Amino acid sequence: METLNEERTPFEIGVVVPKRIDDQIGEGFVYDCVEVVINEFQNIGLIVDRVVGLHDEFIKLAAPVEVIGKAAAESQLKKRTRLGVDLQFQLNEAEAFTRQTDGSLFSWNERFRCYNHMIYGIVNKSGSTVILKSNCRDIRWEPGESLVQKLEKEAIVKEVFPIHDELKRKRLLKSWALNWWDLTNQPLDEVYAYYGAKIATYFAFLGMYTNWLFFAAAFGILVQSVNFRSLQFVVLPFFFICILSWAALFLQFWKRKNSVLLARWHIGNSVGAESAYEYNDTEWSSSVELIKKSGADKSMEKEKIQREEWSGHVLRFKHDAIIILNIIGLQLPFELAYAHLYESIGSDIMKFGMTAVYLYAIQYFTQKGGKKSVKLIKDEKNKNSEYKANSLVYKVFGLYFMQTYIGLLYHAIMYRDFTDLRHIIIQRLIVSEVLEIVIGNLLPYIKYSYRKYKAVNNKRKQEKGVTARKSYLNSRVEKEYLKPKFSASVGEELEDGLFDEFLELALQFGMIMMFACAFPSAFAFAALSSVTQIRANALKLLAMYRRPAPRVAATIGAWLNIFQFLIVVSICTNCMLLVCLYDKEGKWNISPGLAAILIVEHVLLLIKFGFSKIVPEEPDWVKANRLQNANQAQNICYTQLMGNVPGGRTLDSNYV
Repeated sequence: METLNEERTPFEIGVVVPKRIDDQIGEGFVYDCVEVVINEFQNIGLIVDRVVGLHDEFIKLAAPVEVIGKAAAESQLKKRTRLGVDLQFQLNEAEAFTRQTDGSLFSWNERFRCYNHMIYGIVNKSGSTVILKSNCRDIRWEPGESLVQKLEKEAIVKEVFPIHDELKRKRLLKSWALNWWDLTNQPLDEVYAYYGAKIATYFAFLGMYTNWLFFAAAFGILVQSVNFRSLQFVVLPFFFICILSWAALFLQFWKRKNSVLLARWHIGNSVGAESAYEYNDTEWSSSVELIKKSGADKSMEKEKIQREEWSGHVLRFKHDAIIILNIIGLQLPFELAYAHLYESIGSDIMKFGMTAVYLYAIQYFTQKGGKKSVKLIKDEKNKNSEYKANSLVYKVFGLYFMQTYIGLLYHAIMYRDFTDLRHIIIQRLIVSEVLEIVIGNLLPYIKYSYRKYKAVNNKRKQEKGVTARKSYLNSRVEKEYLKPKFSASVGEELEDGLFDEFLELALQFGMIMMFACAFPSAFAFAALSSVTQIRANALKLLAMYRRPAPRVAATIGAWLNIFQFLIVVSICTNCMLLVCLYDKEGKWNISPGLAAILIVEHVLLLIKFGFSKIVPEEPDWVKANRLQNANQAQNICYTQLMGNVPGGRTLDSNYV
């Protein structure tokens, strides 16, 4: 057990319960709900600290690494070994498993799962009903029932949530959120150790995207500021060819970097949201039983799986059709009406104000559409929560895509005025950035400040006339409880706050790519915005939000497909812009210049898809390690299979 020792054991989980009524203090504590919960936590080895707040009581929990290891073994946690194979964790073989980049044995993802297993795994083993007391109420704790789940139903346990580790939080504030001099450099390993793979992957993507934007920004400013006169018709196509190559190469090299991060953090390439949590030995035993079944049973099982597969596809297609018809029938007329009304207004101030109201309306109505999408997705037969989250991403982005770009495309085709189109793009970029600052940064702080004021003010009203003591928040865990959750604007059921961050990034990427020929210097605005977003989002996570629950997924998921889709769409839109530039009279004659544009379009598509084959998605050393790990896992599975199938060992020896 000496190998499990770690330097410190921080408090990482908070449990919110109501304060005990003063009249009951001094009575029996044996069956008091809160006392029973605390005793049960201590019995399974958790370190407990009680903090009394203004209106509630907070139970802070910490778990020594030995206790986490025991819970990992009980929950059959799959963990990477030093051989590179994911095996079920065993407490007496801890040395065989890899450690994290910070030296700890378990990642934050793994510890959080173990905390959930321990907290919700406390059940009534007495064989009879236990009557618990809570502020003059009787609670019946039935045999085999989870204690915490029962108390959550009775509104006694108000919430179980992760809490910040102050030492690590302050360290990240200094080296990450407030370290503006490093521009795009980030302590990704520390972010991964503290927040988990999903958030660390987002900031890795944002940092790499910002680094690559510097080239596009410099090139865009050069093309925009220098008057090439007669060569302008050649410079713009050349600029877009370079920008398209830049975008395609960026996504390919991001895949390489993502594979390196997966290898560095000891995460399997096939790990999704819940695969590391759901797999256990029962799956292996069921596969052995399947081998033993007759051919008829396997045939029936195959037909059942195929029916479920196709019914799921049909259901998802139906829901996608609902979203598409909603876009065509409701949003398209609204977007075209806005584009036409924009041109009829003469005042620039009125245009700017109209754009602000329009973009705010987009935010509001698309959030409503996103919540409707969540309800549709709940009926779909997705494999796990990450598949559901990806389905939500596609549906909601479809709404935003139509609302964000259709008006600009309409203006470009109908009026063919690049100067006016640049003004509209500038207005949208600025207003979108202002709305992000207000909604994404100021609004959480206002909510937190209001909740603090409300809690203190209500406490003062309760104590008025009873005591002259001044009420204030004196515990950090209570302040964290009052902070807003890091959740998505469309709802927290399937996505966290990264949904809005990726959405903002994708919409900005689409804006600068789809209208690159009309406004090359927009890349400079995007670069400046991304640099500030790295530190602003880090500060928001560390100071304004609760610590988010970790997610296992270590890729950007559906957003990668969306970025690739935007590149393909940008080829079509920029070729259309070049046509408008060459054919200002709108005759659409296939002159040599227009024919050249059609040829360029096909060449650009070839370049885009060619780079996906030229640049490997993972470095050779990562691929070699992955193949080696796969071979070792196959050998282990083969040995175990031969040991479970009757006659398997004899067959194995004869084969050899």
